[in-house]
Amino acid sequence: MKKYLLFDHDGVLVDTEFWYFKAGERALADIGLTLNKDQYLRDMNQGLGTWVQARSAGVDEQTISKQREIRNEYYQEYLRTEAIEIEGVVETLAELSQYARMAIVTTAKRADFELIHEQRQIRQFMDFVLVREDYNFAKPHPEPYLTGLKRLGATKEQTLIVEDSARGLNSAVAAGIDCAIVHNDFTKAHDFTQAGYRIKALKELKDIVLSAL
Repeated sequence: MKKYLLFDHDGVLVDTEFWYFKAGERALADIGLTLNKDQYLRDMNQGLGTWVQARSAGVDEQTISKQREIRNEYYQEYLRTEAIEIEGVVETLAELSQYARMAIVTTAKRADFELIHEQRQIRQFMDFVLVREDYNFAKPHPEPYLTGLKRLGATKEQTLIVEDSARGLNSAVAAGIDCAIVHNDFTKAHDFTQAGYRIKALKELKDIVLSAL
């Protein structure tokens, strides 16, 4: 039985990844550039992001720094105004909490995470949350999940990571921890061949947790 669950956040517990992309797209459009979604997804898999394409287009670092701040403002605007709930998440977490201890390991910045959860009921089920400021190396590096594992006091064999992206899966694999991939339209084309489990919705986790003896 899996006694510990480490959840990714964006795309797993809240539907935010599309809006993060849209914020970057909008920030680049402000300076006359088009953000290529396919390239963006490839860059994100490597722990990179929006600004790779800007640099390739010759945009200087001062402008990038300014547009990054603008992107962050756009993203927070979307977080306040767009519907980012994923149906059934709270109910599923409530049920899973009867069988396992849980935590969130996310690349989200603390300010964004706090904004998202001002009026949501997800954190009540978590032992703790690790945000981007809580570790040195982002996914696909194994550090985020190894940090979460240590803080839970768990073994790798007792733990299941829940992810929606190849970047997160690669972090889990590098950490040597089983990973379940939950379907997300934004990342559905990623390579998930190394995942131990593939599920369409979070509610399917209960069967995995209870059957993984």
